[in-house]
Amino acid sequence: ATHGSRRTTTKQYIAGYDYVLINKKDSVFCPTRRRRRKMSAAQHVNVAMMTSGGLAPCLSSSIGHLVTYWMEALENGNISGLTIRMYTDGYKGVLTGDSFILPSESWKDCHALHDVGGSPIGNSRVKLTNIKDCVARGFVKGDETPLEVAAQRLIADEVNVLHTIGGDDTNTQAAELSKYILEKHGGKVTVIGMPKTIDNDVFPIVQTFGAQTAADQGALFFENVVSESTANPRMLIIHECMGRDSGYLTAATAKSYRNRLAAQKFVPAFSNGKESRDVHAVYIPEVSVDIEGEGKRLKEIMDKYGNVNVFLSEGSGVHDIIAEMEANGEAVPRDAFGHVSLAKINPGAYFSKRLAALVGAEKTLVQKSGYFARSAAANAFDRALIGECAKEGVKSAIAGVSGCMGQDEDKEGTPIRAIEFERIKGGKHFDIKQPWFTELLSEIGQTA
Repeated sequence: ATHGSRRTTTKQYIAGYDYVLINKKDSVFCPTRRRRRKMSAAQHVNVAMMTSGGLAPCLSSSIGHLVTYWMEALENGNISGLTIRMYTDGYKGVLTGDSFILPSESWKDCHALHDVGGSPIGNSRVKLTNIKDCVARGFVKGDETPLEVAAQRLIADEVNVLHTIGGDDTNTQAAELSKYILEKHGGKVTVIGMPKTIDNDVFPIVQTFGAQTAADQGALFFENVVSESTANPRMLIIHECMGRDSGYLTAATAKSYRNRLAAQKFVPAFSNGKESRDVHAVYIPEVSVDIEGEGKRLKEIMDKYGNVNVFLSEGSGVHDIIAEMEANGEAVPRDAFGHVSLAKINPGAYFSKRLAALVGAEKTLVQKSGYFARSAAANAFDRALIGECAKEGVKSAIAGVSGCMGQDEDKEGTPIRAIEFERIKGGKHFDIKQPWFTELLSEIGQTA
């Protein structure tokens, strides 16, 4: 189903200048010429979208916003016709040709996606440059390369614009695919990335989609879980949050939870009040933990209130666990991207065992809020951020400029723009010197 009666192909290239970060330490930039293919108002545009990687509270909302702004571009005469294609299950759908055309009569209904969690078109973890994994999973044949298969699919589907909604891996792969099509086939696909990750750990983006929603949802999750402290004397509760290399989500979840706790009313005559339900420790990858010293501090809390609540980032202590596994000759489980499989090495169990003995816990409960938090629908904050990025993303696509949308922290005023893909990188650490975080640690009595 398409909107508009004609499809016209234009190959109008205009010279443009963008910036490439050449010295990250000094934030020095140099202009480089990049070829753009600007769309004309007479052009029918074939837009494709895909979501990839783990879930985040932004995938459905991103699609809802993008469809809305492409529809507006058509109505305003910026383009002459529009087809919107959805690739299912991320890059798997691109490789296997699994996609569908979104009927034009459904475009106006996509606003309903803002209230839906997950992805309406499905995700997968596929790395186009990991040929062995793609062959093993049956996405390509043994004599094929994933990049070539994906390129041929986009060319066959006559895709002009590809919206990739995912983390740094998803978006940098899309950039590689676009470059491959240009170099190997002389074609041009404008790639507009939408930065999805609840870890908020992508350079140089100020705030990634879904991170704030996930923090608020994690706070809601723990608001119920903490009541388990009343089920048993001397209870140690570890709230494990997602965050491989960045402690942002754990810290933000603790902050959000404490805001909720401050608004609650308790009856002073009963011992189970704010103090026993508070956050007593926050352990994240960026802060080293003196486990013996923390054990002594937390034991005093346990003796006084009968329970201890720890917010733990899933990436905390990973290096120690890996070193221990390798020393024992054990294989370290990793995914297709080479990331350590945190679910299999279980940092929560590691910390709970150590802390339980130090604080004299009679019972230990480890609860993970990750799946609960990441599968939620985007909240008002994230919807607004996604909407602003989607609006600028459609403008950038029409102008023929590829990039990952977001607030560029290396530019004055952190403007929302199509950030050059070569500058997109994961693994950004959480800034532990932010006033709200140092204040949080001070209030709970923890030394950074």
